[in-house]
Amino acid sequence: MEVTRIFDLLENYKSYSSMDVALSGKENGQWKSYNSQDYIEKSNLFSYGLLALGYKKGDKIATICNNRPEWNFIDMGVLQIGVIHIPIYPTISNEDYQYILKQSQPGIILLSDHILYEKMKPVFEQIEKRSDIYTINITDKCSNWNDIIELGKINQDKLKEELIKIKSSIKPDDVATIIYTSGTTGFPKGVMLSHNNIISNFKETAIVHDVGYGDKALSFLPLCHIYERMMNYHYQFKGISIYYAENMGTIADNLKEVQPEIFTTVPRILEMFYDKIISKGRELPFLQRMIFFWSVSLGQRFDIKRKYRLYYNLKLAIARKIIFSKWVDSMGGKIKLVVSGGASLQLRMAKIFWAAQIHIIEGYGLTETSPVIAVNRPNSKEIQLGTVGQVLNGVTVKIADDGEILCKGHNVMLGYYNASDLTQQVIDAEGWFHTGDVGIWVDNTYLKITDRKKEIFKLSSGKYVAPQVIENKLKESHFIGQVCVIGENQKFASALISPNFTFMKKWSENHKINYTSNKELINHEVVVRRFQKAINDINKNLGQTEHIKRIRLVDEEWSPQTGELSPSLKLKRKVISEKYKTLIQDIYKADDGSL
Repeated sequence: MEVTRIFDLLENYKSYSSMDVALSGKENGQWKSYNSQDYIEKSNLFSYGLLALGYKKGDKIATICNNRPEWNFIDMGVLQIGVIHIPIYPTISNEDYQYILKQSQPGIILLSDHILYEKMKPVFEQIEKRSDIYTINITDKCSNWNDIIELGKINQDKLKEELIKIKSSIKPDDVATIIYTSGTTGFPKGVMLSHNNIISNFKETAIVHDVGYGDKALSFLPLCHIYERMMNYHYQFKGISIYYAENMGTIADNLKEVQPEIFTTVPRILEMFYDKIISKGRELPFLQRMIFFWSVSLGQRFDIKRKYRLYYNLKLAIARKIIFSKWVDSMGGKIKLVVSGGASLQLRMAKIFWAAQIHIIEGYGLTETSPVIAVNRPNSKEIQLGTVGQVLNGVTVKIADDGEILCKGHNVMLGYYNASDLTQQVIDAEGWFHTGDVGIWVDNTYLKITDRKKEIFKLSSGKYVAPQVIENKLKESHFIGQVCVIGENQKFASALISPNFTFMKKWSENHKINYTSNKELINHEVVVRRFQKAINDINKNLGQTEHIKRIRLVDEEWSPQTGELSPSLKLKRKVISEKYKTLIQDIYKADDGSL
C-alpha cells in the first residue's frame, strides 16, 4: 500500500506476512507484546472513542508520557481522525508546560501515571481553559485512557463509516503534529509538521540501510522528540519490531534482553557507554589490561575508507576476537546498526566503534526539518566518519556566505504555530530554511557540521571561537563529563567543566585522595592539577585563539533534570551562564591566564 498519511502505516502492516511483535513494552518486569492486528484494533477503538466524545479534525490532544506501546495507539487513533497530536517532554519546567498548554489549548492531556499527574497539578491550576486529564497507568486521581477505548467499543459499529470518511478527507499536507522544540534559550516554539513532512523523511532514510522485516529495534530516546518519533515510524514502515526500554537507566539490561539489530541514540549516551567500558578495562588484571588498551589504540587508527596491510588486519582480527566481541555482546550480540544524531559524535569514538564492528552512522537535522537533512549510507557504502553524510534525496542544501546551512525540501516544516513572525525569521522569501548551524562540504559530497551560528562568539581581539568543536575535543578526556566553553568579548577562552564523577571517584580511590563531597573533591590540589594537565594536553592540538586559558570545575553533574541540558542533551548555554555567573566573573577577574 502507498503510505501518504502517517496512519497508512497501519494498513501497510498487511503487506507483511506476520508481525507477531509490532510493539512491546515492559509491564511489571515482563515484556508485553502487541501484534500488528492488536495495534490496528487499539488505534481504531481510540479513534471511535474520541469521535464519540465529539473530537473532530483540527482539534488538539497532548501526550506527556514515556515510550510505550500505548503511545502509538493514541498517536494513530488521534491522527486518523485529523486531530493534531502534541507530544510534550515529561521533564521540562512548569513554566514551559504553562506556555505550551496555554498556546496550544489541547482538549485532552494524556499522562503516564499519577506521579506525573501530581507534578502537573500546579500547572493545570494556572491554565484558564482546562483540558480533560487522563492517565495511561491506572490511578484514582483521574480518568484512565481505557475509558476512551471502552467508549470506542460501545460506538464502533455506528462510527465505522464515519472513520473511513474522515480518513479519506485527510491530505498529506495537513498538519499532523505540533512539536514544541526544547530550545536552549527562550520559550519553546511549536513546529507544525505535516504527514508528508514526516513520511518523506522516513521513506528516504529507510533506503540507507538493510535492517528490515524480522529484525528488532530498541527505543529509548523520547518519542516526543521528532528524531525518535520519525524513526519509530521508520521501523514500522520497514516491518521492524519495536521494543521500548523501561527507562534510560535500564538500556544496558534491555539491550541484552531484546538483542536488537538497530537502535538510535545521541552521542552523550555513547560516551557514557564508552566510558563505562574503559573504566572496566582499567580494572582488569595487568596482562588483560594491556591487551584491552592495545585493542583500543588499534581501534583509534581505524579508517573505514582505508585499505590496510595484512599485518594491521591480522591485529584487528585478534582485537575483535578477544576484546571487541565483548563490546558487541554488551549490546545484545546482534547489533547491525546504531544511528547517532542530535549532536556531533567524537571522531575518535566513531573509529573505535567501527573497529569493534559496531557500525555507527551519523545523521543531521532539526525538528523543523522532520528531522533528517543528511545521513551516512551503509547500504551504498557512502560513509565518511566525522561527517553527517550525504543530503537526503528530495532535500537541497547550500552553504551561505557566512557558513550557515540552508535547506529546502519536502521535509521543511509548515511553520511555527501561531507565530508567523518567527517563521519568517527562519524561512526566507526564496523558501530556504536557515538552520542556524554552520557547516562545510567534505570531498564536495559529505556535510560536516562545525558549530551553531549563534554559539560562535568573538573574543575581544576580534577572533572568532567555535565552542562545540573545542568541547568535543575536551570531552575526549575521561575526566570530563560535560563542558561549556565561554569567553565572548573576553581576552581568552575558558571552560566550565562538570567532571565525569563516576570515573573521577575511581581515579581518586587509586590515588588515595580522601574527600567527603563532590565539592571537596574538585577543590583537591591533586585533582585540580590533573585537570589542568588534561587541558594543557588538549591545548596542544588547538589553535592559539582556541586555547583554554582558564578552567573552573563545578560540583554538579549536568542533566535535563537540573536544567543545564536540554531534553536532547544539548548545553543550555544561557542557563549555564546565569547559574555560574559568579564563577565566570571570578574567571575573568585576573588577566594572568592562570588556573
